[in-house]
Amino acid sequence: MRHLLNLSLILIACTAIAPALHAAGDTPVFPSRTSDPDYEGGKKAIEAGNWTLAVDHFSRAAGRDPLNADIQNYLGYAWRKSGNLDLAFKHYEAALRLDPRHKGAHEYIGEAYLLANNLQKAEEHLARLDKLCFFSCEEYRDLKKAVEDYRRARKQALQ
Repeated sequence: MRHLLNLSLILIACTAIAPALHAAGDTPVFPSRTSDPDYEGGKKAIEAGNWTLAVDHFSRAAGRDPLNADIQNYLGYAWRKSGNLDLAFKHYEAALRLDPRHKGAHEYIGEAYLLANNLQKAEEHLARLDKLCFFSCEEYRDLKKAVEDYRRARKQALQ
């Protein structure tokens, strides 16, 4: 009987933490948050490439849910796409403080570091993804390709 109770508690805990283990891929994947219209609005704005509207929606959502690593990651993504790397780094770092295993945040901050010409920091996040992904995952493959493309472009520029 005690084992059944322990198993039930483990299943409940796993169900509760599973959403926190979700990470964004190359194209943001959004967990269901139908109860937050700003989260949904941010999702639609990102899908439409409207970075300003995405920042507005996700900022309001973050005000209500400041400990949500996914929202911080999406804010970083929208700020990066809109060209503001300082705010992108701020939100990616917040996402990683909240969830150090957030694969999407590692991928996206690595891409932001490449935009800032900081290959070393991008490679640090690529190495972290290599450890997080038991087998290769989409986030690792995408950042690895971005790093390879960056190196190739730098090499061509030096020739």
